[in-house]
Amino acid sequence: MVLQEPAGARSQSAAGGGAAAAAPAEVQLSRRRWAVLLLFSSYSLCNAFQWIQYGSINNVFVRFYDVSAFAIDWLSMSYMLVYIPLLFPVAWLLDKRGLRLVALAGSALNAVGAWVKLGSMKPHLFPVTVLGQVICALAQVFILGMPSRIASVWFGSHEVSTACSIAVFGNQLGIAVGFVVPPVLIPNVEDVEKLAYHISIMFFMTAGVASALFILVILVFKEKPQNPPSRAQALIQSRPTAEYSYVQSILRLLHNANFLLLMVTYGLNAGCFYALSTLLNRMVIHHYPGEEVNAGRIGLTIIVSGTVGALISGIWLDRTKTYKQTTLVVYIMSLVGMIIYTFTLSLGHLWVVFVTAGTLGFFMTGYLPLGFEFAAELTYPESEGTSSGLLNVSAQIFGIAFTIGQGQIMDRFGTKAGNLFLCSFLFLGTVMTAFIKADLRRQQANLENEHTKLFLQGKGGDWLLEAIFLNPPGSSSTTLSEISTQCSGSHQ
Repeated sequence: MVLQEPAGARSQSAAGGGAAAAAPAEVQLSRRRWAVLLLFSSYSLCNAFQWIQYGSINNVFVRFYDVSAFAIDWLSMSYMLVYIPLLFPVAWLLDKRGLRLVALAGSALNAVGAWVKLGSMKPHLFPVTVLGQVICALAQVFILGMPSRIASVWFGSHEVSTACSIAVFGNQLGIAVGFVVPPVLIPNVEDVEKLAYHISIMFFMTAGVASALFILVILVFKEKPQNPPSRAQALIQSRPTAEYSYVQSILRLLHNANFLLLMVTYGLNAGCFYALSTLLNRMVIHHYPGEEVNAGRIGLTIIVSGTVGALISGIWLDRTKTYKQTTLVVYIMSLVGMIIYTFTLSLGHLWVVFVTAGTLGFFMTGYLPLGFEFAAELTYPESEGTSSGLLNVSAQIFGIAFTIGQGQIMDRFGTKAGNLFLCSFLFLGTVMTAFIKADLRRQQANLENEHTKLFLQGKGGDWLLEAIFLNPPGSSSTTLSEISTQCSGSHQ
């Protein structure tokens, strides 16, 4: 389908000072979209692997570098800490310079950080590994806000939720690999030299993969397809650049009550996930000494089941558009899963922990892409990079607080008390989610444009199409019926 500006409208707009938006281009899907999505998921995977590679064998790195467990926890929390002050500059860069530059920066920093870690192969070089991890944390800032933006810029209206889930899937798969690979590559041996050798193998492999992905980003990753993939995206692209203000966009988001509720509830859920992932090794080893490999496998189970949940929820949303209902149900089940995991961890049966952890992961990890897509719906036509960035800031803040809080509670009162601490906040998030209204602005934009197409076929209303360009859904209170009435009067 082609949406074109009506004859004469362009000249009338110019006469009015050039304030009118240009007509949307032809809506068409690009074959390259899957390559872009796969490449992003791959370097996001590599970055997520580097986040959890220390925490998944916390006790081994504690002995190698002769530091406290809390110091190793901070290697994971550095990702959260670095993200908070840099969100807005990177989100601004994403809006002003686009996807390609941000993708290049993220993949490049990810590779540089991986190579720096190779300089920390001696026990006294812990500061070097901290530096490498901080560089990787910088790369993460250029990655976390991308999934919903890539989905909306490259994919059609019936694919965006699935595409966003796949993009988030890459990050979650990286965490899964980070849980299972380090315990296999780095056995808990007594000889420090042998330990350094095994650690160097992991670091070399990571650096090689990260470098190859950076080269592929240079060759494959494009800014956007030649034609917009959806009518909602066509309307956004038709808006003059001068009309967009990054500061005003943030202010509008912070005045959106539904989005603010989602930002807090997303932070509570994701913060619990970050704390659980960071402290999983300590929890499992406490109840099952010497089971480092199985601790990693339990982490793998959480993530793999979560990626299945994320993909299922993405497909479900594309078909049903039931964002509020799906988000609430998944949140409730995350709470139920966390409660079951809390009371089965100490039973002494590892297979039970695998089952309950997998159930928890299916819903808790599966919630993450739901939050991105629900935010994109609630905040259209604002930039997805800005809305998802604010969600991630909330997640990092709660992640740091929950990791420190749960760690201290575990040290003093045990793992059950620490997990109940997380359960209380998941309950709070569930209650708050129930109060979010399903104001699906992006869906309204696509539906109104469908109605516009039918109306134009019946009436040929040039003035109607121009009115919709000047008043895109979500940016004013003008409704389709009101514009239609005005158009009918204009033609008469």
